[in-house]
Amino acid sequence: MSVTDKRIDVDISLQTLTLMQGEAVLQEYVVSTATNGAGELYGSECTPRGQHIIRAKIGVNEPLNTVFTGRRPTGEIYSSELRNTYPERDWILTRILWLSGCEPGHNRLGKVDTMRRYIYIHGCPDDDPIGVPGSHGCIKMRNSDIVMLFDEVETGLPVYIHE
Repeated sequence: MSVTDKRIDVDISLQTLTLMQGEAVLQEYVVSTATNGAGELYGSECTPRGQHIIRAKIGVNEPLNTVFTGRRPTGEIYSSELRNTYPERDWILTRILWLSGCEPGHNRLGKVDTMRRYIYIHGCPDDDPIGVPGSHGCIKMRNSDIVMLFDEVETGLPVYIHE
């Protein structure tokens, strides 16, 4: 199966991520997009819209709840005690699918570049709300869901984000 056979559809208004093959739904997940809504500008902490691709897959074979900082595992495993110790952290856990925009001037290059904004699909603490906006721009998923999705996708896979 080639990369072009599958695609991801993220619906910001429904807070869902759907893995599709052709017109068939392979999996649908509840997610959390940006608290600040949709938008492309650097520094906005909004979820960027439009056509993207998965540029990089990070975290293969890492244990559930692995903590990432700067796309690198810290050696920590997330716990409520760790959260209490570092309440200011934006928790990026388990796996990362790093997105890159495909539309110059809209979500690629300059002040709207999705990849330079470090926008990911990633795992989050299981006690974080899902199904409601709550991220700093990324698409947050349950850890078990991001592992399932991660194993089904490849770099270059199209990702369409819309309201």
